[in-house]
Order: sequence, then structure tokens, then C-alpha cells
Amino acid sequence: MNAILIIGHAPLAHALRQCALHVFPDCDATVSAIDVQPNLSPEETLATARIAMAQLAGLPQVKGVLVLTDIFGATPSNVAQKLVDGVTSRLITGVNLPMLLRAVSYRHESLDALVSRAVVGGTQGVMQVAVTAPQNQPRRKHDPEQDHHQQ
Repeated sequence: MNAILIIGHAPLAHALRQCALHVFPDCDATVSAIDVQPNLSPEETLATARIAMAQLAGLPQVKGVLVLTDIFGATPSNVAQKLVDGVTSRLITGVNLPMLLRAVSYRHESLDALVSRAVVGGTQGVMQVAVTAPQNQPRRKHDPEQDHHQQ
């Protein structure tokens, strides 16, 4: 099994972890979060992240660690780049909830497969949703279609 470490600007990392726990209560031990506080130096955040990474990697059931951060080039990502080795740990930036839930769902797969699944989950979770008039509601004057039938 793989563990997941989320590093993000406060309070995003812990909020994402709480969402994952809401859906997958059994992932408590293998999903950790670090909120990067604006008043802490990158070195202090790195020290905290190293401790969290060591704790996750030290779990007997954990073979690898996937690190997820919010924005490439920002402090969370820069800290994470110093943590991952590319062999037993990998880094993905641009974390969103669909990505995290996909990663938690497939954390039992190989680290390479987990990275692929997480990236696909994150990208497929982003979509534009068309706005339509609710069924059985009158259309607004500026709606181009005047048909009132149900689909």
C-alpha cells in the first residue's frame, strides 16, 4: 500500500484530508496533511514535512508515498521537491479533491500506477458544466431555445 502526504497553503491540506476521511474513513493512518502557514519559513515547513514523511514511510504496510501539493513553484511544492526521491516517493502538484479521492481509492496499486490514476482523476474532475433551466420551469427571455420539452 502507498501513503499520501498533502502539503498545501493553510487550510487547504487539512481540509482535503478531512474530505478524504469523510469518504474513506479507513484511510486515516495513511493520509497525512501539512498546512503551510504564512508566518513560517520554508525551512520550518520542510522540517515538519520530513517528520511526516518519515512517519508515513515507517508504517509497516507502506511501500511508497505520494506527495500532493497545491501550486507548482509555491512553497508547498518547493518543500515537497526536497522530500521526494522519485523511487519510493513521487510528487504531483495541482491537487484537487477528485485527484485525492482517486489516489485514496487506488493506494494499494504500485506507485507508478497510483501517480497515473491520480493525475487522470484530477484532470477528469475538472469540467465545465452547462447551465440549463430546471425542468418544468419557464425559460428566461434571453434563452435562445424556446422549446419547453423534457430531455
